[in-house]
Amino acid sequence: QYCVLYSWGMGKSSHNVITAKPLELGAKLFCRWRNQDYKPCEVIERKQKTNVETGQPGDWEYYVHYEGLNRRLDEWVSLDRFDLGSVTEEGKLTRTSKRKFDHEEHEEEGELDLATLKEHEEATKVKNISRVVFGQWQMETWYFSPFPKEYQQADVLYFCEFDLSFFSRREQLQRYLLHKCPRYHPPGDEIYRDSTISIFEVDPQNQRIYCENLCLLAKLFLDHKTLYYDVEPFLFYIVCEVDSDGAHMVGYFSKEKHSSEEYNLACILTLPCYQRKGYGKLMIAFSYELSKRERKLGTPERPISDLGLVSYRSYWVYALLEILQKHRGSISIQELSDMTSFRTDDIVKTLQAFNLIRYFGGQHSIYVSPNTLETYYTKAKPNWIIDSSKLQWTPYSERIR
Repeated sequence: QYCVLYSWGMGKSSHNVITAKPLELGAKLFCRWRNQDYKPCEVIERKQKTNVETGQPGDWEYYVHYEGLNRRLDEWVSLDRFDLGSVTEEGKLTRTSKRKFDHEEHEEEGELDLATLKEHEEATKVKNISRVVFGQWQMETWYFSPFPKEYQQADVLYFCEFDLSFFSRREQLQRYLLHKCPRYHPPGDEIYRDSTISIFEVDPQNQRIYCENLCLLAKLFLDHKTLYYDVEPFLFYIVCEVDSDGAHMVGYFSKEKHSSEEYNLACILTLPCYQRKGYGKLMIAFSYELSKRERKLGTPERPISDLGLVSYRSYWVYALLEILQKHRGSISIQELSDMTSFRTDDIVKTLQAFNLIRYFGGQHSIYVSPNTLETYYTKAKPNWIIDSSKLQWTPYSERIR
């Protein structure tokens, strides 16, 4: 039986009219997913549209979070997407369709307490920008980002892909590109070029606005707590595809100028339109190449996002297997660390995650099965090999300032 969603009201005429009563915030029910299946969700925000022709209040839309799915998949939906028979008047799932809405595991590891997480989620629970236009691409966003107030209600933002200026209208961007933007590549120094791949280092001390805009753009695709607050302590490395029209950003990572925790990477993002092409691993490999130049060990800053952890583990296991498949005789974790610049705890956790540590004869040994070697090494040949001879870079601590 349907819950009560409509109430009778009296209009100005003598006829009774039906006025829709919106779903309550916090209501838990089923919503039609993109593949037409129904998934349990929670209504976390709502808004009423205005009828363009009459100016009168129109239908309601609801911002929903799907149980068990990442927040990046939250979306606005209309009432017809819901299975209204799955909700009670109290907004809870009916007995026949009851699902557990347990506390979900947060996608990032780290020392963030529950109160901080709750505060962050409340402040950023609704995406404020739906899409961005970036070069030839249009991308749907995943998360909230704290753009200036005058852009908060823009459904689409238009970015200059070279200097990251952004606009709320396409015509503004077109005028800017035609008359004001002198660039065909990111600002900063080009420190690496190999064929069509170029990497620029940008220091916010010289390009603060660019770095702040980069963080605002990245926040649309990263559920990160402190991404956009202070850019000054970091260096930003912009990875580009180069063609006759310029150097087009595909992703970036940031790195602390001075890290007491051996962090060689603070934040990493491959733009959605360039994902699944190996750029994440290229940036990870490049961050370790910088660590080797610094003669230090490296590890990514915690917390690590879910997508970031997948990329790191894939890179770590490939790099370790590349050594192990050539090596004969015994080798220690410390020796692996010296050869890769990986921290020993990252090596141990990776070996454990891929079941490469076995207990034989009273001691732990590294065991690589043929199947593991084929799956994570032979069939995973990278397109992200870094040629160290093409890196023109001096560690920040060694620079004359």
